[in-house]
Amino acid sequence: MSKIHIRRLTTAAALAIGLFAGPLASAAASAWADDTEVIQLVALQTQAEALDHGKKGLSLGDERTVFEDVYRDGKKIGDHSVVCTYVSLGPDALQCVGTFSLPDGQITAQALLHLPAAASIDIPITGGSGAYSTAQGYVHTVPAGETERHLTFHISR
Repeated sequence: MSKIHIRRLTTAAALAIGLFAGPLASAAASAWADDTEVIQLVALQTQAEALDHGKKGLSLGDERTVFEDVYRDGKKIGDHSVVCTYVSLGPDALQCVGTFSLPDGQITAQALLHLPAAASIDIPITGGSGAYSTAQGYVHTVPAGETERHLTFHISR
């Protein structure tokens, strides 16, 4: 895969991944019901790989896998993994599925990302386990450099 395609995929995957913190106050959070939990985290990418499947170069089915450590208040509290697969070319679109492993359980999220990606993305929460077994809502993700993302979870149960 060319460096241009890898960089475009890295940016897209970072926005979508992830499938998450610093003070990202949101007016949307106050619009949710009182039973909405807001969690602010930071994700730092530790591993990433572009996988060229099928035809040489960018083609349908090519993937980007990313693994991140997840922090709250500077302390590592979990991790996150995501796999994004190219499902359309010209216009480019990626299907991304990710899982956050946190102290009280796991949260899954999924999004169809159209490129070029927006500066921030709201990714729907699709489920979870443990304390998050009935989780609904979304994760607002904002890139903060090449390997860092700020994440705000808006979870209703």
